[in-house]
Amino acid sequence: MTLDQWAQLSNYLTGSAFAVLCIAFFCHVAEWVSARRQAPVAVAAGASEGAVATADADDEPETPDRLVGIAVSLTVLGTLLLIGGSVTRALATQRAPFGNMYEFGVTGTAIALTVYLIMVWRSRIQWMGGVVLGVSLFILGMSISSYTPAGPLVPALNTFWKYIHVSSIMVAAAMFMVGAAASVLYLVKVRAEERGTVGPVLARFPTSARIDQVAFRMNAIGFPMWTFGALISGPIWAHLAWGRYWGWDPKEVWALITWIVYAGYLHARVTAGWKGKRAAYLALIGFVTFIISYYVVNLFVSGQHSYA
Repeated sequence: MTLDQWAQLSNYLTGSAFAVLCIAFFCHVAEWVSARRQAPVAVAAGASEGAVATADADDEPETPDRLVGIAVSLTVLGTLLLIGGSVTRALATQRAPFGNMYEFGVTGTAIALTVYLIMVWRSRIQWMGGVVLGVSLFILGMSISSYTPAGPLVPALNTFWKYIHVSSIMVAAAMFMVGAAASVLYLVKVRAEERGTVGPVLARFPTSARIDQVAFRMNAIGFPMWTFGALISGPIWAHLAWGRYWGWDPKEVWALITWIVYAGYLHARVTAGWKGKRAAYLALIGFVTFIISYYVVNLFVSGQHSYA
């Protein structure tokens, strides 16, 4: 195959992955709707004393658990398609597939979904699927909107440290993405618990304390990767490319802001005992600063790292 054909195949795989992940997301939404509808039926069935369920199991509507299984299977398929899109993009460009914002988003989303699926396998956190997919589709949509044709990198940027820097940033971003999804779920669940309004949908999720632990674990793993990528390998790469370690470029400034927010989050949790809402809000602020660094700075702020 020619390079153009590899690039075209990559585009097809990425577009197909986006479509499959959208279907998986709506399966999770259907799961929530199904759980909400079935709960009143169960209550009504138990309200009549001596009532006995005589309906055959095959006559029951599709259960939420079945929808979750379909959603997870589609997520696996979508992730494999994204990985295929990244690999074929690498074949089309003859380099690692993270040379621009589009490639970073596609490959980074594939990593994030892989992390999520590994956790589903090990810790059965498929209850996070709807929010994880929502965040992933948001990132993937932003990446596709900034599509860049396949091509080589500027020689000055194509160094060994570039791959170390970007790959570590990708892993950190994947952890932050899953952590942000858990923080959103935590805030929704804890609010319902405090008000005593945990309905049939939220009842399917673990306790808010368990969700908070998942968010902390993801952010704690992502932070050292971000530290290495943004503050160690990044300056080394900048020195090789531009002859200076740090230049207060907008991208560098926002990467530092992201590091400060997540450092404050982890410090507050470990030393000051911050848990719950305050920690969740701080983690989400950190993720917002990452989005600004990834999307806003790249497209709307002039600098050596941006398209503006």
